[in-house]
Amino acid sequence: MVFYFTLKSDPSVICYMGRDKYENEELIRWGWPEDFWFHVDDHSSAHVYVRLPKGKGMEDLTDAMVEECCQLTKQNSIEGCKLNDVKIVYTPWSNLKKTNGMDVGQVGFHKESLRRYFTVFKKNTDILKALEKTRVEKNDVNFQALREERDGEERRQKKKDMLDEQERKRVEEEEARKQADLKSYSSLMKESNMRTNDEVVPDEDDFM
Repeated sequence: MVFYFTLKSDPSVICYMGRDKYENEELIRWGWPEDFWFHVDDHSSAHVYVRLPKGKGMEDLTDAMVEECCQLTKQNSIEGCKLNDVKIVYTPWSNLKKTNGMDVGQVGFHKESLRRYFTVFKKNTDILKALEKTRVEKNDVNFQALREERDGEERRQKKKDMLDEQERKRVEEEEARKQADLKSYSSLMKESNMRTNDEVVPDEDDFM
């Protein structure tokens, strides 16, 4: 079961959360490059994700979006929800690292420089109530199929872009050849390069 939420700060993005550590393991494995992962630092918590549109990056995560995701993450931590000040770590999904020997749901990071932190100093009941009203539960979500569909669409788009680029270059080259031919023809037709019949020297055989 996956829980989906609508962020008031940006309803166009997808915010979702795993049910337990086993489902979190699937989310870690089949996340999208457009995903950002949120977790309570140094405590167990739910894994909260926000999925941005393609082409968007960490700089497009607004303060309001980050706070909503962090409030949701803190609220879904058995230990964190009891604490006043809780530090939340967030990072791109692509920065998550899973190695042999790690517990279920446990992750590391490829680059520490890509980790960001947000401290929740106070529980914001208004944000949490608004998020709870938008919660949708979905059973039997096939994370692998969704990721493969996403990747397939990306491959098709790249192929289309490549073919479009090839066609653009072909048209440009064809136009360049036409212009070159016109330029060559125009030079032949210049008056300085033309001769009249009067200028033709008659062949001596014509007078024999």
